[in-house]
Amino acid sequence: MTFDIEVTRDIAAAPEAVFAAITDVTRMGEWSPETHAAEWNDGVDGPALGATFTGHNRNGDAEWSTNATIVEFVENERFFFDCDMNGFVFAKWGYAIEPTDGGCRVTEYSSNLIPEEMREASAGISGVDDRGAHNRQTMTTTLDRLAAALE
Repeated sequence: MTFDIEVTRDIAAAPEAVFAAITDVTRMGEWSPETHAAEWNDGVDGPALGATFTGHNRNGDAEWSTNATIVEFVENERFFFDCDMNGFVFAKWGYAIEPTDGGCRVTEYSSNLIPEEMREASAGISGVDDRGAHNRQTMTTTLDRLAAALE
């Protein structure tokens, strides 16, 4: 899959520590400026291929929740999930981690799959008119906060 947006940052922490933090979705609110909370669904208490979680998002006064399903899970390397509403996958997100001499390189990925004719309605729900620019900014902030927490 080709992603719309990729943001990469080197983090001076072990890949295992970064992976553990990213895949504990209950902590996402610590680093994401948009997803303020998340919890595992269906009695799941941790990440695994096929596991689902709900993310609770906020942008100004706008609040909404989305369901996510983990579609790729490679311990300490890859964590990717699809976001859906009523069975329609509207976004794909993920993280890849590569070891470096000083820790690891983390790349966050995002793709907006909302059809053009539905983007105005989506902007009304989220309060985000330019989803691409918004996601790039929030992804940069997420990785900066993750680094600050783990370095």
